Amino acid sequence: METSTLPAARVEPALRSDAEAVLDEGGVRRPSRCARNAKLSTAPTPTTDMSAAPTSVPAAVSFAEAFRFWLKLGFISFGGPAGQIAIMHTELVERRRWISEQRFLHALNYCMLLPGPEAQQLATYIGWLMHRTWGGIVAGALFVLPSLFILIALSWIYLRFGDVPLVAGIFFGLKPAVTALVLHAAHRIGMRALKNRWMWVIAAVSFIAIFAFDTPFPAIVLAAGLVGHFGARRWPQVFALGGGHGSPKANYGPALIDDHTPTPPHARFSRRHLAKVLAAGLGLWLLTMAALVATNGLQGTLTQMGWFFTKAALLTFGGAYAVLPYVYQGAVETHQWLSGPQMIDGLALGETTPGPLIMVVAFVGFVGGWLKQALGPDALFLGGAFAATVVTFFTFLPSFIFILAGGPVVEATHGRLSFTAPLSAITAAVVGVILNLAMFFAYHVLWPQGFGERFDAVSAAITVAAAIALFRFKVGVIPLLGTCAIAGLGLGWLLPVLH
Repeated sequence: METSTLPAARVEPALRSDAEAVLDEGGVRRPSRCARNAKLSTAPTPTTDMSAAPTSVPAAVSFAEAFRFWLKLGFISFGGPAGQIAIMHTELVERRRWISEQRFLHALNYCMLLPGPEAQQLATYIGWLMHRTWGGIVAGALFVLPSLFILIALSWIYLRFGDVPLVAGIFFGLKPAVTALVLHAAHRIGMRALKNRWMWVIAAVSFIAIFAFDTPFPAIVLAAGLVGHFGARRWPQVFALGGGHGSPKANYGPALIDDHTPTPPHARFSRRHLAKVLAAGLGLWLLTMAALVATNGLQGTLTQMGWFFTKAALLTFGGAYAVLPYVYQGAVETHQWLSGPQMIDGLALGETTPGPLIMVVAFVGFVGGWLKQALGPDALFLGGAFAATVVTFFTFLPSFIFILAGGPVVEATHGRLSFTAPLSAITAAVVGVILNLAMFFAYHVLWPQGFGERFDAVSAAITVAAAIALFRFKVGVIPLLGTCAIAGLGLGWLLPVLH
């Protein structure tokens, strides 16, 4: 039997997600605040002393046991990629020892190179490695489904009771917080991606392109990718951003899938398997799209949502914040499924629910399906819920295909400049795009009636306070949103009394 060791692959800093707050070069740093608050378990303390670590290999994990874990993870995966990856590391590497740290990092590094939510893809990858195709499908689906159901319920409450003073006050405080969060995201990604002046130039040009010329987001991604591809041939040092995960130093004992565990047959490259996965994925997409066209027409709301969010799913390099400008351009400006202020409210809801932040698209789908009466005027809730489901399906289908088809293929591409340079340039361009998104949110929050009308000083004060909490005191997302919601609720009651 052929033995294959999966070395810890390198990750370009420009491609790292919030996981930098979780994983350092030696393996694991202190978990993020959300992971600590989750209190899932008391994980063993990592040690380099082999005598102090467990010496026996864990028992084989049944499909039913893995199913229960993935279901639980879907309900407690708060805090964005940093918190979600920290939780998975604590549970899968440290406590349960289902997979070794080296194999965990190898899978994580691969997922960070792909468009889409890396934490959901990591769960899919590990599920696939443990229990073949259905294991990956179950792990990835359960990472998303709880968030979908919660967002459908919250979206209904938002549309049904959004004008109630209680709900309006909460969102009055949440909108400035979201503006600060997006600005912080631009800074956080910029600190990783803009490692030299040329990357700064790419970011500046992308900002000018989308802000001044309203350039479509896909065009910016394509142009940045071409710059990275051809620029790396002439100036490789510009795009060869060093760094990465070194060999893991922590020892948690032998794992079920250990460093030297032979690669299972289903994880080895096979042209037949690749063709089957691609055919199944493309066939499922075509079948679903054909059903939407047959029932809604080519220009129907649900059909347009399916096509639009398929494109969005392939453009999410840099995380959910990177694709939000594209979603705004299409959902707000082009298709008018919802308004700009509603988009901000949806992002606030997405930040407070478990699952990937990109699940904000479910809110976009629900509001669009409701307002466009996707299933008729007598079925507003069903139309919104069905639209949210359609949007979620088309957003995450590519992620499953990337993992199930590409898992055995792309492992050899880590560290190749020809592969990583375009992604480094795209990530730099994303910084400028996200900065434009922050300005868009600030405009709607600080001048709710337009530039010619009253400046909202109270919202500005909340925005500044939220920014200080994020940049100076490193406050977590959930505590920040909770505090701002309470502040908005209190101010919503106090200001009319003072006036």
